[in-house]
Amino acid sequence: MNTATLAERDSGRSTKAHIAFGALVIVSTIVFWRTLGAWFAYSLQNQSGSHIVLIPLVSAFLIFRERQRIFSSVRPSVIAGIGVILLGVALFWTATRGPMSWQGDESLSAAALAILLIWVGGFLSSYGLAAARAAAFPLLFLLLMVPLPERFLNWTIELLQRGSTEVSYLLFNLVGVPALRQGFVISVPGISIEIAAECSGIRSSLALLITCLLAAHLYLRTPWKIVAFILLVLPLSVIKNGIRIVTLTLLSLYVDPRFLTGSFHRDGGFVFFLLALLLLFPVFVLFERSERRSVASQV
Repeated sequence: MNTATLAERDSGRSTKAHIAFGALVIVSTIVFWRTLGAWFAYSLQNQSGSHIVLIPLVSAFLIFRERQRIFSSVRPSVIAGIGVILLGVALFWTATRGPMSWQGDESLSAAALAILLIWVGGFLSSYGLAAARAAAFPLLFLLLMVPLPERFLNWTIELLQRGSTEVSYLLFNLVGVPALRQGFVISVPGISIEIAAECSGIRSSLALLITCLLAAHLYLRTPWKIVAFILLVLPLSVIKNGIRIVTLTLLSLYVDPRFLTGSFHRDGGFVFFLLALLLLFPVFVLFERSERRSVASQV
């Protein structure tokens, strides 16, 4: 069999796989439209979930961007794929109609995870294990489309609150402003501020995590560098939020009290998100340049 014939056969297999997977996604979207509608509404109503509607689009873009590598060897794994699909169906039934006690956001989280499993199972059935391994990051990235269960979300927000309170208290002392801390409340001359759940910076922290994941996937290859870079997200999120709290407080004390209630307080988080990226940039450049030097030395 000549090379042209092999190429035509592989092209035909890929086309059939694309059609099969596309059909599964469309059918599953129709079947689970109520759950997907609730999932979409959740993203609009919760600051911790505003990113989730973008995750499937980003994942699809990554797969399209790396399509030649991912689909270089399409060998459907029907049995494995059906097994994952059935697992997703069972989880969806358990979350929505089963005997277990799933309530509120936890039920939505489990149902979204079930739909994700069905899509991954369809990918396996259509393209095979080799393609799934090649697409491991985009497929795992889809986990970010699952709303965080309420218990885990509350724990994360409290962790960010505690860290932001500690950093804010430290910064007030560094700039010479007397501060008294009690729980999540910091009192400075003239005002007391509470680091409430809404001030935890959960949304910008998730945005920072997503940014770091994408940057690490696209530009870094050494495992320890990837892990180290992603682990910087939590401390930088806390530092960034502490700087935001102290800046707004000082501006309200010495410039205009409306800084604590105005548009900069509500919508100025993006400025401090850019600050976090600026703090990350030197580390990223150091890691990325060392990656290039390592590749060059192997040539």
